[in-house]
Amino acid sequence: MKELAINGGNPVFTKPFPTWPIYGEEEEKAVIDVVRSGKWGGTNRRLLPELEMKFSQMHEADFAIPVTNGTLGITVALQASGVEPGDEVIMPPYTFIATASSALLFGAIPVFADVEEDTLLMDPDKVEAAITEKTKAIVTVHLAGASSDLTRLKQIANNYGLPLIEDAAQAIGTEWKNKKVGAIGDFGTFSFQSGKNVTSGEGGMILTNDEELADTAWSITNVGRIRKGKWYQHERVGWNLRMTEFQAAILLAQLGRYKGQLEKRQNNARLLDQSINEIEGIKSIESYKETSAHSYHLYMFRITDAKERGIDKTEFSKRLTGEGIPVQNGYVSLNQNMAIVNEIEKRTGRKYLNHCPISEKAANEEVLWLPQNVLLAEEEDMTKIKFAIDKVIHSFQR
Repeated sequence: MKELAINGGNPVFTKPFPTWPIYGEEEEKAVIDVVRSGKWGGTNRRLLPELEMKFSQMHEADFAIPVTNGTLGITVALQASGVEPGDEVIMPPYTFIATASSALLFGAIPVFADVEEDTLLMDPDKVEAAITEKTKAIVTVHLAGASSDLTRLKQIANNYGLPLIEDAAQAIGTEWKNKKVGAIGDFGTFSFQSGKNVTSGEGGMILTNDEELADTAWSITNVGRIRKGKWYQHERVGWNLRMTEFQAAILLAQLGRYKGQLEKRQNNARLLDQSINEIEGIKSIESYKETSAHSYHLYMFRITDAKERGIDKTEFSKRLTGEGIPVQNGYVSLNQNMAIVNEIEKRTGRKYLNHCPISEKAANEEVLWLPQNVLLAEEEDMTKIKFAIDKVIHSFQR
């Protein structure tokens, strides 16, 4: 085996991966047009209605509400669904902190239901076991662009009379049983943050098929106004969470690039699945067979039984990065995230002892990611990624 790059050897990959975001004349012209229009904000709506229409049609939804970011999109969805301070919201622990902080921002309490080992998606059996009289909503996360088991989760939500909210921040274009995610539950929320597959730097979108829920969410994001009411007709306390025309302009241009980029990510992910699963000790993270379209915001893989085999994940990541592959260590399991745990303890007055062993093992010991821009490289580059991973895992066996 050749010497590791961090020890003076030659790295496997020496050219840069595609930079992100990808932009061109379309985005530049769109922004200049907004500047010259003099209509910049979220109340001077010129492009925002077009964005709402295109994004809702893309995800087979009836209503779309643009917001400032995906985090507050979940907050609005929870509040519009009737969740109040002190209520409990079931969600997975293997996700970005914003899934939990979106509830804590207004005093709702996250309850973590552990994930499945093969998919890292929230386990429906554990969701049902976690439901109590305090439970007022379920938030599922379409992790990395793979759909949750929406069939089972929707059944559970319906059986207990609970709203189901899809955190689809990483899942623009993802499908469950040939139906786009985002409007299968009561609400779906999306993010357009800088690293997302469609980006305007910041921003988010809420989708629903329920007109009453849509009107409530719109009102919350528009300082309590009524959608068809008068300008100073405020019937609830709401926030100003409106998206700007600048963001809408960039997003409309970005959506024009999306289909080709999605197809490239999907093709390269298939190549990686075929190659890295041939490496002893490495396994790609699975998705449900019912996920008919995976949008691959991340490509995730596992070092199997890393601790038992004496492989430290952080060291593995360091060695692989040295070979020119921009691998990421991933999340801290939210039931072990001190910001979240401390806030839950402060709000409940109880020591937080929720144990999620599958999420914890994935986060602490085994699971690594490749960001979505890596999947926009060329097919031959996927072979080099395989060589680099193979080189690194063998370096632990010397």
